[in-house]
Amino acid sequence: MKDYCYIVAGHCFSVTVADGVDLPEALSPYEAFAVEAAAAPQRVFRLAVVPCGAQAVPEDLVEEFCQDDDGSQIRLCRTGCGASWFEFSLSGELAGTMLADAGFEAATLAIHAYPAFALSNALMVMFALRTASLHTALFHAAVIGCGGRGYLFLGKSGTGKSTHARLWLRYVPGSELVNDDNPVVRIEADGSAWVYGSPWSGKTPCYRNMRLPLGGFVQLAQAPYNAIRRLKGIAAYAALVPSISGKRWDRAIADGLHETENDLASSVPVWHLDCLPDEAAARLCAEQVMNP
Repeated sequence: MKDYCYIVAGHCFSVTVADGVDLPEALSPYEAFAVEAAAAPQRVFRLAVVPCGAQAVPEDLVEEFCQDDDGSQIRLCRTGCGASWFEFSLSGELAGTMLADAGFEAATLAIHAYPAFALSNALMVMFALRTASLHTALFHAAVIGCGGRGYLFLGKSGTGKSTHARLWLRYVPGSELVNDDNPVVRIEADGSAWVYGSPWSGKTPCYRNMRLPLGGFVQLAQAPYNAIRRLKGIAAYAALVPSISGKRWDRAIADGLHETENDLASSVPVWHLDCLPDEAAARLCAEQVMNP
């Protein structure tokens, strides 16, 4: 049995891998976030990884949620004792099953196939749900750092978040990629908002252990022209919600996310960009968001 500890956005969690489970490749994205167990702060959650034969499927399952996204699927069920049962599938094949306690402080993951996929989904789910009440949100976004601040590009899958980020890298001097799919935003005790790199970055391997003051959000929409406008109030709040992961039918999680979303919409500039995938769009966006 091996224990690993990691810190993402200031939150520490551990992964315990049972004998007989081989995960070196699956754990490689987490290396930049690793800390020695003896020096690690209190864990916000613990995940135990076991062989698939070591976990029984609960009998009293009630399905709560099922999401299909680009060939991957997450199914969530509630058990009779208030625990949560997750099934992670890729290309129609079951990759992993996870049983998590009611507070998402501890879980057991059984890997059936695609170890990196199963582990990544399990840890993202645990991180998002456990930290939702800790002024923290896991976003589905691409992040560019420029001028000492981080800017998040939001939108549905296929909207062009990664494309717009690449345009910044090419045409906006001083730009760097912080994360291409799942950055973390956290509001600190002094009220300041920061964006963090994470071990989860979709199809682009960008696992950077860094943080930047949050400079703004940009909601992208494809259009035959380039135009940008500032969103405020309810419009700003509504632009953030679809990009944040969470179990919103759970009262405690929903309340925590609402508080974070409200604070962000009130204190961080939010923009809407209608755009083409071209140089002019990147330059227009950068000029506006970096000089609000």
